[in-house]
Amino acid sequence: MPREMSVQDTVTIAGVSPQEVFEAISDPSRMGRWSPENTGAVIETAGGPAPVGTSFVGANSRFGAKWHTRCVVTASDPGRRFAFDVKAIGLRKPGLKARIATWEYRLEPSTDGTTVTEVWTDGRSGWPAFAAKGFDKVVTRGSTFADWQRGNIARTLANLKKDLERTSA
Repeated sequence: MPREMSVQDTVTIAGVSPQEVFEAISDPSRMGRWSPENTGAVIETAGGPAPVGTSFVGANSRFGAKWHTRCVVTASDPGRRFAFDVKAIGLRKPGLKARIATWEYRLEPSTDGTTVTEVWTDGRSGWPAFAAKGFDKVVTRGSTFADWQRGNIARTLANLKKDLERTSA
């Protein structure tokens, strides 16, 4: 069976405009509020939406292991889309350059708020399937990265919805 290279999920956030959702998700330093794995980020341009080309370092944690990633914003379309590429990884600092993943958030107005679609795309397309499968099972304790990220996306979107709906009420 071929490796699943991209997964996504969608949620509707009631009472919140696409611009308001964009302002929240386009500041990577806020992602730790919603993500089960990301614990925050240090960004070159603090506060407000990160423009295309902005670099930031994300802090992450899984099963007690901690690591950092260097990311670059690839799309920053107010009220519509925010995306970034993960370009390097490391324990204390992201020193190992590699195509790791792309994260994208698509926003669409809905009758009762904003529909948000979060997409993860595996950047390890050059890895042989057996190597990726073995690596994935070790670092996720038994899953493929696609399955692991499917769960992370569902939790992130649920947390984002809860947070933004609460603050808009």
